[in-house]
Amino acid sequence: MSRIVYVNGAYVPEEEATVSIFDRGFLFADAVYEVCAILDGKICEFEGHVERLIRSLGELDMGMPVSKEELLEIHRELVKKNNVEQGAIYLQITRGTADRDFVYKKDMKQTLVMFTQAKPLTGEKAGIRVVSASDIRWGRRDIKTVQLLASSMCKTMAKAAGKDDAWLVQDGFVTEGSSSNAYIVTKDGKIVTRNLSNTILHGITRKAILRLAAELDMEIEERPFTIAEAQNAAEAFFTAATAFVYPVVEIDDVELNGGKPGPIAKRLNEVYIEESRKSYI
Repeated sequence: MSRIVYVNGAYVPEEEATVSIFDRGFLFADAVYEVCAILDGKICEFEGHVERLIRSLGELDMGMPVSKEELLEIHRELVKKNNVEQGAIYLQITRGTADRDFVYKKDMKQTLVMFTQAKPLTGEKAGIRVVSASDIRWGRRDIKTVQLLASSMCKTMAKAAGKDDAWLVQDGFVTEGSSSNAYIVTKDGKIVTRNLSNTILHGITRKAILRLAAELDMEIEERPFTIAEAQNAAEAFFTAATAFVYPVVEIDDVELNGGKPGPIAKRLNEVYIEESRKSYI
């Protein structure tokens, strides 16, 4: 049976879902998106994702097409209609539909589409192997737009090389993963991750993990790091909405921690899942 998806106020089978060819999301990538994890049939980190969504829209001179309460109800209805226990809900808002023109009009009727993806989020994580790649994305990575071609190319390049993902590098320093925030753990146990700016996405999972790490009395340093420093680290990991905390066991053919997940990544993942189950809605 196909999924039920949401398109501009209607719940329809995915085969019947359509958006205009003149939609600016299709023509100009003039759109933003968010992804919430589904755990035990509940929505994780909803408030944080909505706050970031509103910020992203505002940075692009757009507003919210529905209220926060309506958005939550759509999330819950999609989970129910598709009977999803673990997975994700993808949400995309575009500026709307108009004849092709680089100059956009204000107060257009926006497009809102949403769909679920069922996939396991819990369980043992063997770790991934990453390669480095030049960060060729646009300069406002703090806005969660659908301009994902560069990330897609980097991830595909990594797969073609027999690896799992890419860590992106600009001016000699790691910015983030192709679709995640990146971290290393130094030999003396310090968690290092790049500081917030326009160069990286302000991850919702990142924010939660740093808070939990601080509560566990783990030392945190927010600064850029190089691939060489990462290769010399005790362990590494990344965070993302539907990956939680995921270990990295190899960087540019150099294994970390004997090619096995490190203890800090494992502990943070366990704690994050525990805390998510206390606060999901």
